[in-house]
Amino acid sequence: MVDEVLNNTVRANSLVENLNSRLRTYFTLRREVGGEYLQFLQFFLSHRRFMRSEYKERVGKSPTELLTGESHKHWLEMLGFELFKKAA
Repeated sequence: MVDEVLNNTVRANSLVENLNSRLRTYFTLRREVGGEYLQFLQFFLSHRRFMRSEYKERVGKSPTELLTGESHKHWLEMLGFELFKKAA
């Protein structure tokens, strides 16, 4: 079973570099990255909606919404904040 997993696992440095380049912008202002910050970053990246995508069905949905098929509130509202709404 271990051999099967190893044979089916992609082993490419480009995958790691891609992930590092995406996360680097979130770490530049912090000298120490603790567990709470990583949990918040994971929550943010999982619940932030895609503004654009080459796949039209992804636009306006978050990774969580795409995986579960259920919509949710804005990620800031999920943290207890109230979104500012402009008066018409």
